[in-house]
Amino acid sequence: KVVVDAGNGVGGMVGPDVLRRCGVEVIELYCEPDGRFPNHHPDPTELENIQELREKVLETGADCGIGWDGDADRIGVVDEKGEVIFGDMLLLLYGRALLETVPGATIIGDVKCSSRLFEDLKRRGANAIMWKTGHSLIKKKLFETNAALAGEMSGHMFFHHRFFGYDDAIYATARLIELLSQSNEPLSSLLRDLPPAVSTPEIRFDCPEELKFQVPEKAKDYFQEFQTDLTDGVRVQFDKGWGLVRASNTQPVLVMRFEAENTDLLQKYEKVVRDGVDSILTELQHS
Repeated sequence: KVVVDAGNGVGGMVGPDVLRRCGVEVIELYCEPDGRFPNHHPDPTELENIQELREKVLETGADCGIGWDGDADRIGVVDEKGEVIFGDMLLLLYGRALLETVPGATIIGDVKCSSRLFEDLKRRGANAIMWKTGHSLIKKKLFETNAALAGEMSGHMFFHHRFFGYDDAIYATARLIELLSQSNEPLSSLLRDLPPAVSTPEIRFDCPEELKFQVPEKAKDYFQEFQTDLTDGVRVQFDKGWGLVRASNTQPVLVMRFEAENTDLLQKYEKVVRDGVDSILTELQHS
């Protein structure tokens, strides 16, 4: 039993019927296309947009809840307890299932994804690649490397295994249903073996267009005492976590995300990186 919130986007026209043909009992939320989006903005990665989905899952005792964006190329998922499964953890679920049938598969995640994703997939024999954030960048890398699967925190999931390598949220939903149907565990239990971690959502703050690419460039030197990954911006590796600073590809903003083993460390790492960015911005604005 699955609750589907199409957000009044185009996915509602065909998605529920596709899932019913797969044997799913579908409970529909906002599956009538309406370009005015009268109920909520069709972005299932924003918590405020999936509140009703979470409530409906709990109310109906559904196995999970699925949200699609307006053009149904991004997916958001909540488990049977109404808890959100973020894009990197969803990618990990897909990756684990894939590796059972395609040992050694290449799997790509963007730089905003948890280190637990890459570490877990590598332990299971995958060629796990961290790559630049961005729909077109990830898709290009997928075809360059002949990867079986790629995904982003934003909910774009690219299946190249048994599919065509593009991001289709309805297909991604079907793959999740397949995965659940083959498990005796509820969705909330499938990643319980992961080491504990806390993370921030994507943090965005305004930065002048002419400076936004200079900040990560300067940050490479500023954080040179730490191990850093320069795939896209600067991802600073701490003892028990990491922090990311990168320029948005589409807006005059800097994007940050942090992860650590516990809340105290998370706050500590965030302060280190934020202080560094503030210092760099001050220097750039006065130069």
